[in-house]
Amino acid sequence: MKVEVIERDCIKPSSPTPNHLRKHELSFLDQVAPPIFMPMLLFYPATSYGNDETPLSASRVKQSLSETLTQFYPLAGRIIDNAFVNCNDEGTPFVEARVKCLLSDVVSQPDPNQLNKLLPCDLECVVDFVLAVQANIFDCGGMAIGVCISHKVADALSLVMFLNSWASISRGDNCNYRAPIFDLATFFPPRSISGFKPGVGIARDKIVTKRFVFSASTVASLRTKYTTSETERRPTRIEALSAFVWSRFLASTQGKPNSDIVYKVLHAVNLRTRMEPALPEHHFGNVSRFATATTSFEEGEEECYGFVGQMRDAIKSVDGEYMRKILEGTAHVDYLKQRAEEFLKGEVVSFSFTSLCRFPLYETDFGWGKPIWVGSASLTFKNLVCFMDSGSSGGIEAWVNLKEEDMAKFQEDEQLRALSYPARDAKV
Repeated sequence: MKVEVIERDCIKPSSPTPNHLRKHELSFLDQVAPPIFMPMLLFYPATSYGNDETPLSASRVKQSLSETLTQFYPLAGRIIDNAFVNCNDEGTPFVEARVKCLLSDVVSQPDPNQLNKLLPCDLECVVDFVLAVQANIFDCGGMAIGVCISHKVADALSLVMFLNSWASISRGDNCNYRAPIFDLATFFPPRSISGFKPGVGIARDKIVTKRFVFSASTVASLRTKYTTSETERRPTRIEALSAFVWSRFLASTQGKPNSDIVYKVLHAVNLRTRMEPALPEHHFGNVSRFATATTSFEEGEEECYGFVGQMRDAIKSVDGEYMRKILEGTAHVDYLKQRAEEFLKGEVVSFSFTSLCRFPLYETDFGWGKPIWVGSASLTFKNLVCFMDSGSSGGIEAWVNLKEEDMAKFQEDEQLRALSYPARDAKV
């Protein structure tokens, strides 16, 4: 896939940020977030939609982005010393590019390791800007909007909220738009994190990303498979898929159980609903942490039937006591330091899951219709799986990031190959 940059620009808010809003303090959870960009790619065919027959246009994207940055003003600023964002309206880097192929070529056979070409920056580049956007125009006239947002200021839910707000402003739909609130430092005050490096875990190994698609019927059968006498209720789609992917990773890459190694599985948890009182979704920033389960890996337990219960117990432990430790700060920093030390010593095999399923990514309509496909890219963390909805089919895509040698074994696993398929049909 050949991508040619046509223009580079910097998009400033359409109205200047007032002086009293010029300093956005990072919360404690922002401080400990990894210094990486989170990617999102939204693909739109060249067909016109709606009564106004709005054509796809990079200038429309730029104009609506400028208007949106007035509300999301920290995203046009610059991060200073992992402490605050200088909301100086310096602007968001914007790239317009031409892609020398058809949109349907990419959507029908997505290669995660090629999709990074449609993004405006490297995901692990250490820079001070917060948001970057790339508008990719295909030979057929279709468009892919590539967005990178710094994890230092946003979690996945905040990214989705930004995208939906931006789309609402673009199509002039103020009824479905709610202004963000940037006040998380009052809930999670910043603290000294001396001795902890948020970048631990960013892989310098050769990481390969593969996308495995599971149909709705396959997901349903996995939910049945992992319903045992020990589970209080039927596993959710994500619980069942997590158990299956984890079991195939162990079976294909880990060989025989090693008593010297601790096996840990982490699952991202939204803390907003676990706060008392619950925090509304439009509070923008990082309000998520990983629940950690230390799992058993024993001879003859290849299917990991006990995994669902172990993961549920870990997520249940993200309770009032857990929240108190986070608010206290010191205990949570010590825990993060210990986890980083274990990782660096190689004492732990860890595997992380995060899910964007049920998030309204396919509602991101800028005025020319909903996206035909929404995707991610190749990430910088090894042993990381991101689940995403596979359009309106009810299926789920698992974006799996592994070291090159592990992926070579994992992708050949017979059970994985039997239950997943590599592509989707592009209805363009």
